[in-house]
Amino acid sequence: MEEQLRIILIIITLVSIFGLIVFIFVRNYLKIKIEYLVKQQKKNKNLE
Repeated sequence: MEEQLRIILIIITLVSIFGLIVFIFVRNYLKIKIEYLVKQQKKNKNLE
């Protein structure tokens, strides 16, 4: 029973770490993309 609990805790920990890393990458990607789109929109407004 102790071995199973240890394996379950390791799996939960690894999945949590992986999820956190993916979340950080997606958040940074979206932040960069939004900043780029805002710059493009401001540039288009200045041209009009």
